Amino acid sequence: MPNKNAIGYRPTWAEVNLDHLEHNFKEVKSLLRPQIEVLVTVKADAYGHGLVAVAKRLVACGVDYLGVASIDEGIELRKAGIKIPILVLGLMLKKDIQPLFTFQLIPTICDKKMAVALNTLAVELKQRIPVHIKVDTGMGRIGVLHDDAFKLVTDIHKLKNIQIQGIFTHFALADLDRKFTARQINLFNKLVGDLKKNNILIPLVHAANSIGLIRHRNSHFTMVRPGLVIYGLYPKKNLGINLKPVLSLKTRVVFIKQVGSGYGISYGLTYTTKRATRIVSLPVGYGDGYPRNLSNLAWLLIGGRRFRISGRICMDQMMVDVGNFKPKIGDEAVLIGKQGKQQVTAEELADLSGTISYEIVCGLASRIPRIYK
Repeated sequence: MPNKNAIGYRPTWAEVNLDHLEHNFKEVKSLLRPQIEVLVTVKADAYGHGLVAVAKRLVACGVDYLGVASIDEGIELRKAGIKIPILVLGLMLKKDIQPLFTFQLIPTICDKKMAVALNTLAVELKQRIPVHIKVDTGMGRIGVLHDDAFKLVTDIHKLKNIQIQGIFTHFALADLDRKFTARQINLFNKLVGDLKKNNILIPLVHAANSIGLIRHRNSHFTMVRPGLVIYGLYPKKNLGINLKPVLSLKTRVVFIKQVGSGYGISYGLTYTTKRATRIVSLPVGYGDGYPRNLSNLAWLLIGGRRFRISGRICMDQMMVDVGNFKPKIGDEAVLIGKQGKQQVTAEELADLSGTISYEIVCGLASRIPRIYK
């Protein structure tokens, strides 16, 4: 049971099981040839699990690279003592590139102007900076268009103070459309092959995200970029990989009252009791990142039983009709995770909410303390 120093005085917290994180990392490694490197994406506070704690455990597991969304996330890792290579997956402005050199961060680039700006500063600092070039093979997000990629890479290759350490692309439909994904892989593979024919040999070639590394083994190239599966979440059902959820979200019963039949609960009175019953109040709500649209839909666990949220979720509270069940003040309630033989998963909540499990865990607010096990 977490102590007050760990969670403060509002009894709502998230437990992060780092042993499960290591298990999932080993599951990913078991799918790969020994020489393939692994970059784990730890952006967005490690998908809501805690950037520094997760990164440190991954380093202990032997991860090769870490992927972040911004320079700021990379700096946070460096200040925490993380020394392995860190790739900034997002783009930055030319005026903000100095910290890449100061903190030894690897930028993603996809245009010549940024390459020239990096090269110019590298010359001034008498350094050589590694970069990864992003190629758009069909995602339509950042990245040089595939048709323009060969020329861009050859132009950047001529810049003396830039080392093209990596080249990568990103799948748009890896979980839905094998044909489209195969086309992306083929386009990317041909580009890499054409570059080799012109004596441009790039050590790190990567495309596979979580679903890609499981379902599309020919996309492994020389490095893979798992994210969701490392945190024990499934991007798709029936993948044949044994994952363990890393995060659990918990709170405690703070109030119980008996009400009669026909009693309305919470804003808008969208839930009305059908009989005399007990209503439990829990100190967690949409202010904690728990989706408000799960009102009257989502299940949670108290005393090893499943109960549905009753009425609209408030900013800091939610209510549950527990019928004749008799919980006590202080009893644990599980919103994500296991209790006894019952379980509520982030994937289940995502389905009910009409979103993806990424959003469920990434959305958990920083005011929820993370307790590391």
